[in-house]
Amino acid sequence: MNLVPQATQGNGLLFCNFNQDQGCFACGMENGFRVYNCDPLKEKERQDFGDGGVGHIEMLFRCNYLALVGGGKNPKFPSNKVMVWDDLKKKVVIELAFDNDVKGVRLRRDRIVAVLLDKIKVFSFTHTPQMLHIFDTTQNPRGLCVICPNSNNSLLAFPGEKTGHVQVVDLANTERSPVDIAAHDNNLFCISLNLPGTRLATASEKGTLIRVFDTNNGTQLHELRRGANAAHIYCINFNTDSSLICVSSDHGTIHIFSIEDQPSKNKESTLATARSVLPKYFSSKWSFSRFQVPSGSQSICAFGSEKNSVITICADGSYYKFLFTPKGECNRDVYAQFLRMTDGD
Repeated sequence: MNLVPQATQGNGLLFCNFNQDQGCFACGMENGFRVYNCDPLKEKERQDFGDGGVGHIEMLFRCNYLALVGGGKNPKFPSNKVMVWDDLKKKVVIELAFDNDVKGVRLRRDRIVAVLLDKIKVFSFTHTPQMLHIFDTTQNPRGLCVICPNSNNSLLAFPGEKTGHVQVVDLANTERSPVDIAAHDNNLFCISLNLPGTRLATASEKGTLIRVFDTNNGTQLHELRRGANAAHIYCINFNTDSSLICVSSDHGTIHIFSIEDQPSKNKESTLATARSVLPKYFSSKWSFSRFQVPSGSQSICAFGSEKNSVITICADGSYYKFLFTPKGECNRDVYAQFLRMTDGD
């Protein structure tokens, strides 16, 4: 969640993102960065830089390496560099420089992926990184790119050169042709992979539909309707067994959809049986559960460690844990202000 264009909260928060297994989240701040455990909420690490901010941060599960890009009013690092920070040594151990601003970074144990405005550059994750691949993309100001963290699957997904398309590349076998997925008619706004890398979820800048695809062949498996009105989708995440996805939008709502064995959980219009003669809208699959974020603030969401729970992290510094039932009933279980915590809390 990049907050720089909308950083009006005055709390110093610039960026927020979950780690690969959604057990932690990291925050880029005007004066450094922080790392939190998701459930239970606990501040795990705080690094204060007196001389600058971090506009992008990427964790690697719970290990000591983090990728940082400078940001904010007084960036700690140049915006055209990726800095790999070793939190045990408390210093930068790898530096990658580019001709243009870095829009995003992704890590896995053997790769560093730098996202530029119209290119993706892939490096080995070694003391002296070697550039392995370059992929062209359409204009990608949001830095959209996801890499499978699973050691048995080396898939990388990113916007293709055509509007609304996603390219899925196997980094372990680049001789194989990429899978080209025509996901949307409009520009992409959010993409997400499940943990094994077998499913890809996408949303366009219109934000009314979320589509789920098979990454092996690009087949569309599900089309899910968030709503009738346009919205910005800030976050899509799968649960651990890929049977559910949660979605956050700028309407201040968190939606939960069923996508695998029990798609009948999702709600349908009472007119769905007449789908052959009515517009597609009436045959849509709707979320079976939804929560309203009280503050309405920009947010990201992920499934919690407790069954049927969702963690929501908001730009105003608020943290929510929601619980839901298989029938879609929901309630707020925990509320906190994470920016006011210390590592002793």
